[in-house]
Amino acid sequence: MPEEQSARRLAAIMAADVVGYSRLMEANEERTLAALRQLRREFFDPTIARHRGRIFKTLGDGFLIEFGSVTDATRCAVEVQSGMPDRNTLVPEDRHIRFRVGIHVGDMIVEGDEIYGDAVNIAARLEGLAAPGGIACSAAVRDHIGNKLDIDFSDQGNKAVKNIAHPLHVYFVNLSKADGGSGERVSEPSRPHASAAKPSVAILPFANISSDAEQEFFSDGITEDLITDLSKVSGLQVLSRNTVFTFKGKAQNLQQTARQLGVEYLVEGSVRKSGSKVRITAQLIEGATDHHVWAERYDRDLTDIFAVQDEITRTIVEQLRVRLLPDERAAIEDAPTQNVEAYTNFLKGKQIVRIGTRLSLIKARQLYARALELDPSYAQAYVGLANCASYLRSFHGFDITIGEILATVDKALQINPALAEAHAARGIAFSVDDRREEVVAAFEKALQLDPNNWEALYYYGRYYFAIGDFKSSLSYFMRAMEVQPEDCESVSFTSQVLQALGRSAEAAKYAHIALKRLEQALRQNPENPRLAQLMANNYAYLGQRQYAEDWIKRAFEIDPDDNHVRYNAACVYALLGEFDKSFDLLDVWVGLAARDARLWFLNDPDFSSMRQHPRYKGLLKQVERP
Repeated sequence: MPEEQSARRLAAIMAADVVGYSRLMEANEERTLAALRQLRREFFDPTIARHRGRIFKTLGDGFLIEFGSVTDATRCAVEVQSGMPDRNTLVPEDRHIRFRVGIHVGDMIVEGDEIYGDAVNIAARLEGLAAPGGIACSAAVRDHIGNKLDIDFSDQGNKAVKNIAHPLHVYFVNLSKADGGSGERVSEPSRPHASAAKPSVAILPFANISSDAEQEFFSDGITEDLITDLSKVSGLQVLSRNTVFTFKGKAQNLQQTARQLGVEYLVEGSVRKSGSKVRITAQLIEGATDHHVWAERYDRDLTDIFAVQDEITRTIVEQLRVRLLPDERAAIEDAPTQNVEAYTNFLKGKQIVRIGTRLSLIKARQLYARALELDPSYAQAYVGLANCASYLRSFHGFDITIGEILATVDKALQINPALAEAHAARGIAFSVDDRREEVVAAFEKALQLDPNNWEALYYYGRYYFAIGDFKSSLSYFMRAMEVQPEDCESVSFTSQVLQALGRSAEAAKYAHIALKRLEQALRQNPENPRLAQLMANNYAYLGQRQYAEDWIKRAFEIDPDDNHVRYNAACVYALLGEFDKSFDLLDVWVGLAARDARLWFLNDPDFSSMRQHPRYKGLLKQVERP
C-alpha cells in the first residue's frame, strides 16, 4: 500500500514577534496580557483578516500567519507596523508594544490546520533579524513584489542564521515610503537613521579587567555614568541600570541578549585601571545581526576619564544618527566633578550603599564626605551624604537632626537647582520628619524634573504607605517597577499594598515575582540583609513558614544589630501568627526607631491581626510618644 503523502502548497508566511515580551511580562503580567488581547481584538487580527491572512500558530509572544499572496502578506506587514505607533501614542514608552516581522514565500507542508517546512523556519529567522518596528524579508519576497507596491527595500546582503544551511539574502522594508509614506520610519540596523521611533540601547556592564578585583566599582561607575548620560538624549530609549546589571558577569550571546531586552543596539566594553592610567574599550553592536557598528580603545591618563566618557557618549549618538539638542549636549558635557579622586570616592560610596547594612551606610557616608573634601562643589556627593543620613536616622535610630540633613541637601541645590535627585533627597528627609505638605512638594518637584527618577517614585510610594493611603502608594510603586523592571523593593511593597487593599490573589502573584527578582539580586549581593528580609516577608505572605524563618535568621546573621531587621522580623512573625515573638522584637525596635519609623508602624497592615492583643496598647503608647 503506498505511503500517504502530506499535502503541499505555495504560500507566504509572516512571522511576528512582540519585542521585549519577557521584560513587559516581568514588569506587569496582567497589564501586558490585557494590552495584547485588546491590540489583537481591535487592530492586529482585523488587519490580518482584511488582507486574507490566517493565524495558524500562536507562540505566546509571537504569531505565524499564512497568506495566499506575497503582496497581501507584505501589505499586511506594512499596515501593522505603520499602525503601531498610533496604538502606542498614549502609552508610556517603556510599555509600548512593538513587533518584529519577517516574511518569506515558499513550498509548505500542510497537515490539517498546521503548516510546516523550511519556509516557516526561514520566516521566523527573518523576523529575528528585523529591527523593533521593522520588517525583514527574503530575496524571494523582494523578487515577487518587484514594482507592484510603493515600497523601498534596503539590501542587507547574505546573513547566516541558525539552523538554516545556507545564508539568507535579506532585505529590510523602509516604512517611510511604504504605501505612500503613511507609516513611521524604522531604523535599519546596519545603517542607523534618525527616526520617529527612538533607537533603543542597552549599556551592558563594562567588564573590570584590572589586576585588582576591587576596582569593579570603577567599571560599574563608568557603566552607570554612560547610562545616565545617554538617558539625557531625548532621541534615544536607554534601558535602566537595574535591568542591564542582571547580565553582569554572564557570558553573552549578544543577539539573544538584545532580543531578550527588546533593544536594537547593545554597548559593551571593558575597563583596565592601573595606577594613574586607564584603558577603556567600547563597542556599539547591532542586536539583530551581532554586527559591530563602531569600536574604539582609549588609553588615557586617569584624569581624562570624564573626557573619555563624553567622547563615548557623543560617538554612540553620532553612530545612531540621533539629533543631540544643545541643552542635552551641555548636560552631557557638564561633568559632576573634575576631581578624579573625588569621583572615585563617590563611586565607592554608591557601590557600598547597595550592600544595605548599617555599617555600609556609615562607610558610604564617610566616602561621600571624603569626596566633598576633595571637591566641595560635587552636588551628587551632597545628595549621597544626605540620603545616608536619612536612612541611618530612620532605619537605625542615629541621632542626626533633620536640619543637618536638609542643610546638606540645600548645598546640592545651590550648586544645581535642577538636580532631581536632590529634590528627591528633600522628600526623603521630610518623610523622616513627617512634614507632609513639604514631602509632597519635594517629590512632585523631583518628578517634574525627572519623571523616571526611581528614588522619588519609590520613596513617594513609601510615604503614602506610611500614612495609610494604599491606593496612592500602589500607583507610585507600580511606576517605580516600570522605571526599573528588575526592582525588588517596589514589587515587594506592591504585594503588601495589594494585600492591604484586599486583593489577595494579585498580592500572591507579586510576592512570587518578588521572590524571583530577589533570588537574582542575591546572586549579585548575597551579604545584603535587606534582600534577606524581603525574602522572609514574601515567604511569610505566602504562608511558607520554614522559608520565612530561615531567611529572617539569615538577615540577623548578616547584621545582628540592624534595627531594620528587627522590624521586618516582627512583621514576619506577625504574619505567621507568632505574636509574642513579634512584640518582643518591637519592644526593642521602638526604643531605637526614629519618629517616621514609629509612625510607619501605625498603618502597617502586617500588624493588623495583632491589634486586639493585650500587649498592643502598651506598644502603641511608646510608638506615639513625642
